[in-house]
Amino acid sequence: MANALFVIDVQNDFCEGGALACQGGAAVAAAITEYLRANPAAYNFVIASRDWHTPNSLNGGHFPESGVEPDFVNHWPLHCIAGEQGAEYHPNLDSSLIDFHIKKGQGSHGYSIFDGTTDAGETLSELLARLEVNRVDVVGIATDYCVRASALDAKQAGFEVRVITSLTAGVAAQSIERSIDELVDAGVKVSATA
Repeated sequence: MANALFVIDVQNDFCEGGALACQGGAAVAAAITEYLRANPAAYNFVIASRDWHTPNSLNGGHFPESGVEPDFVNHWPLHCIAGEQGAEYHPNLDSSLIDFHIKKGQGSHGYSIFDGTTDAGETLSELLARLEVNRVDVVGIATDYCVRASALDAKQAGFEVRVITSLTAGVAAQSIERSIDELVDAGVKVSATA
């Protein structure tokens, strides 16, 4: 069996200066790169997700209708629009270290990496089965949204799951704390360091 690192949504729009910036996002991007370079044999596969929302679409209600302000709960400001700079990996993340790329949120919310597909149309579940992965570590942005959703889905799918919090950035201290409690309650291992 194999292990994988999920690198969740380390994109320009989720880092400083982006449409939905998380404080520390750029530093997390650099830290993930440093971690992978320092530990080249730690994972059989590195799988990264990106929000890749459909242009000119509400994306299943992820974006508000015209003239409606986002509530930051059910719908959000425009971000990570397919093909735009905000949807690209942050430059501090060395994308050459990534083995597989998953795009999610096309016409939908797409919080979890399990909601996405490869460019060839393979679902993440199909990819993980083909690669015989049974253990995953989860890092990236945002701890309290897409990292949380991805880790919970991985656990529910039967994987051994660990979130490395020093390699994540979140939206707000309270929601990060709630999310970590939820992950622990679900049986996800949460570790400050690898």
